[in-house]
Amino acid sequence: MEVADTWIRKGYAITLVLKILKIPRSTYYYRKNYRVNEKQVSEGRPAPGYSITEDGKKIADEQIKEFLLEIISGECHRYGYRKLTVVLRRQYKLIINKKKVYRLCKELDILRPQRRKKVSHPRKLARNHTITESNQLWEADIKYGYIHGEDRFLFVFSIIDICDRSIVDYHIGLHCGAKDAVQTLNRALLKRQLFEVESKPIIRTDNGPQFISNTFEDYCKDRAIEHERIPPKMPNMNAHIESFHRIMEDDCMSRFEFATYGEAYEAITDFMDFYNHRRIHSSIDDLAPNEFYEIYKEKKVSIKEIRV
Repeated sequence: MEVADTWIRKGYAITLVLKILKIPRSTYYYRKNYRVNEKQVSEGRPAPGYSITEDGKKIADEQIKEFLLEIISGECHRYGYRKLTVVLRRQYKLIINKKKVYRLCKELDILRPQRRKKVSHPRKLARNHTITESNQLWEADIKYGYIHGEDRFLFVFSIIDICDRSIVDYHIGLHCGAKDAVQTLNRALLKRQLFEVESKPIIRTDNGPQFISNTFEDYCKDRAIEHERIPPKMPNMNAHIESFHRIMEDDCMSRFEFATYGEAYEAITDFMDFYNHRRIHSSIDDLAPNEFYEIYKEKKVSIKEIRV
């Protein structure tokens, strides 16, 4: 087309030029008068951040990532993204396509070529412990909530001391990455004044992307914190934090239909304060967790052995 325009501008007849260059007249006039020179590339709609199950329940992408990590940690460790899509559909009843699974796998860096890389921090499986005092074993996990008014998820990352049942620290946000988990763990150590002590709590988590990351593992190594991860599909080994999240679901999240993130943040913060300072707990002599911890520090109460 540019060659034809050049000769036509020099004064040659349009019909002659198009005949020599073998360009149909209709094509020439269409491109000249109607066609857009630069192709407009659409970026498409933004990813919604969730998928829907067969019964209409919304599942956050972060939760789906945990599903994927659980799947490849078990018998399906050699599955590619296409087979992982089939497992998600069958096992978790998700309505999801392989393109999205590929994207999530890429974000997790678990596509098969990447999985051949040498693991910087081999997984240390959780083992049995006998707990006799506070600050020996902390369990940590993430709870997902939904903001109806904004059609998006929020994340609550909590750390519980299994001895005194206190939520030592927590994070509430619209995202929860490895850096957020590290900052929360760091605050928990500060609150319990454990930075300088030689024997720090064992931190037990599942195999979520935040916890298998080099950021989280490097922090635990630098602080001499033993980090152990439960085997896939065995949430009973993280029973105390799972139990707490069930309490939070029943007593807080399921009671409200949040219109904004601010409403959700306020409600969850109030619940955390209630749980730690006023909610009585049958396993700690019908005391609130923080009350029990303070009494225990003064050696006014004995603690029964806990086997986990």
